[in-house]
Amino acid sequence: MTHAERQAKYRTRQADGAPTLRYRKPVDRRSRPQRWRDAVAELQDLQHEYQAWLSALPESMADSSTAEALIAICDLDLSELDSIVPPRGFGRD
Repeated sequence: MTHAERQAKYRTRQADGAPTLRYRKPVDRRSRPQRWRDAVAELQDLQHEYQAWLSALPESMADSSTAEALIAICDLDLSELDSIVPPRGFGRD
C-alpha cells in the first residue's frame, strides 16, 4: 500500500466520524518472583497434561514423532525449577 493509499484510507475513516478505539494491554503488576512461580506452575500443569496425552496414546503411535516429543517433555525434571527462589533485587533480599 502506497503512502497516498494509506492517507486516503485514513481520511475516509476520519470522515465517517466513528470514534477510534484503542486497546491497551493490561499492565502485569505481579513481582518477578511471583511471575517465576506462576510460570513454573504453568509448566508443571502442561507437563501433567502431556503425561495424560502420552498415557492415552494408542499403541499404533508408540514409535511416532509425537510420542517421542511427549516422552521428551515428560522426562524433563521441573522440580529443580520449583526449588529455585529468584532474588528480589535492589537490596530487598
